[in-house]
Amino acid sequence: MMRFGVLVLALAAATETDSCDDSSDGKQRQQQERLLAEGTAQTGMPAIKNFRERKLLKDILELRDQSGLVTYTYVWNEMGGRLVFFCDSIGYGIPYATQYTNPLKADYAHSSSAVVAQADPNGLFSPASAEGTWVMCKDPGGDSVQPVYVEPRIIVSPFKLHTAGTPRAGWAPADDPPRDQPYTPGSAIRELKEKGKAP
Repeated sequence: MMRFGVLVLALAAATETDSCDDSSDGKQRQQQERLLAEGTAQTGMPAIKNFRERKLLKDILELRDQSGLVTYTYVWNEMGGRLVFFCDSIGYGIPYATQYTNPLKADYAHSSSAVVAQADPNGLFSPASAEGTWVMCKDPGGDSVQPVYVEPRIIVSPFKLHTAGTPRAGWAPADDPPRDQPYTPGSAIRELKEKGKAP
């Protein structure tokens, strides 16, 4: 309860300080806040009813969480403009910069608090961003699955993608022969319908 009271007092002090700020930045903040309040009063919130994107994201998270999810990993060949098969894989690639624990922690040394970096369980500090990706690839010579570090940009798919032929605007079915003309999403869907593989 005491902490809550201290927090309220701190917020009140910060608000009062901002309202008493006669600097140009302080005046602009106050004017901007008034403009935003007027905009909110006139427009309100978007009339979201179906929450389709939220439901799609829920589906994606649940599908990614499946046990033993078999995927196929490809590297995009910049020079050839086509996909190159990399490996049979499990799950989706994990960015190298992903941290297992919270990257930040509170430090209360010397009677003051500060937010400092926190190491991962291996004792190392992961970077904020990195180009690499960890992919769990199936060993071509056995049945084990091993982590492979990949620097190039990759595509991980739950189904096989077409890798032969000329550059394509969309994915061709994996069992199709090479073609002289690029694929487009529309032509791919039409051919699947003709084969009875699409509604």
